[in-house]
Amino acid sequence: MTVPPGRRERKKAATRQKIADTALRLFLERGFDAVGIRDVAAEADVAVTTVFSHFASKEALVFEQDEDFEQRLTQAVTDRAPHEPLIPALRREVQALVRHCTSDSATPVWRMIDASPALREYEESIRLRHAEALATAIAADPDLSQSTTACRTIARFVIDAYSLARQAADPQTALDEIFPMIEAAWAVTRPSCNSIMVT
Repeated sequence: MTVPPGRRERKKAATRQKIADTALRLFLERGFDAVGIRDVAAEADVAVTTVFSHFASKEALVFEQDEDFEQRLTQAVTDRAPHEPLIPALRREVQALVRHCTSDSATPVWRMIDASPALREYEESIRLRHAEALATAIAADPDLSQSTTACRTIARFVIDAYSLARQAADPQTALDEIFPMIEAAWAVTRPSCNSIMVT
């Protein structure tokens, strides 16, 4: 049973969300480079130290759902039903994430990210971290029993699928094209399973 967060945790989460919402509004209004951490703190009515207690950098303010994104990907592995194949479970989660990130409300944010070298570099570092977290989750699953290289490779493919689909003119068509290739790559790493399926 999940224990509901206490008052302190709720207050902390609310402050974090307020800072993130304020920062994003200012970035979109004035431009990412034109807004400093002090501007965000003043507008959110918090101390600069409070901003840094929630976010490690200015770039992190733009990607405030980063941890949730990573958790959803790893839970697609760890929380899937017994004997449910891995790749379809990951595909469902990536589809949901792509839908969220290609919504009309997200378009201005991604336009800002794509226009900023600092934000693009930060997003790349996030993608690498997500891939490592996903690879770790795959490797830890005793039913999958794959080499570290295979787990890291498939994780990178999945993260790249998200990125490519998000940037595509037709995200769903892109995912429909990409995931059969990921499925085929995963099948190559599991010859014993393939033999069982054939017989």
